[in-house]
Amino acid sequence: MLILKSIAVAIVLLFSSAFSTQESQEASSGAFSIDIVHSTAIFRAHHLGAGMFYGRFNDVSGTIELTEGLPSFIVSIAIDSVDTSNEKLDSHLESPDFFNAVEFPTMTFTSASAKKIGDEKYEVVGEITMHGVTKPLTVLMKKTGQVTNRRGEMVGFETEFTLTRSEFGMNYGVESGALSDNVKVIVALEAARK
Repeated sequence: MLILKSIAVAIVLLFSSAFSTQESQEASSGAFSIDIVHSTAIFRAHHLGAGMFYGRFNDVSGTIELTEGLPSFIVSIAIDSVDTSNEKLDSHLESPDFFNAVEFPTMTFTSASAKKIGDEKYEVVGEITMHGVTKPLTVLMKKTGQVTNRRGEMVGFETEFTLTRSEFGMNYGVESGALSDNVKVIVALEAARK
């Protein structure tokens, strides 16, 4: 009788473990739509060799795909969503001196591969296209959370990296020192399962 009970317990544990693994794999796979309202791209440049100048893009969209826990990204940023809290400055940044929003209305990042390098940290390799120029870009993505709530399953990622403006043909103010060539970028993404 004791042997039968032991076998029954073992079978129950085996099945519950199998279901748990299946649920875990399902939770770590799938496509997520980036939430424009709760995602942003912030940039910082050195102005006239003195203060740090900040701005942001308010329209960040795209898709995050999780495959067995590894992320891939297609991110699009609308240039005309640039926001420095100054309309005149926003217009200048949208002009041909900088981003040229009419000719190049979006900035995009598309990942090609990712590998886990630490606790919720991933090295993501891809390409960024800005101002009509495409360059390779490798970033460290940190998963900021993955939860299921009243909105369904959600996931968040954040990354920081530096871009060199002149590599994308955005040379305004570089030679004169009016605005630094190197620009720090922070991208924070929140996405909901499709």
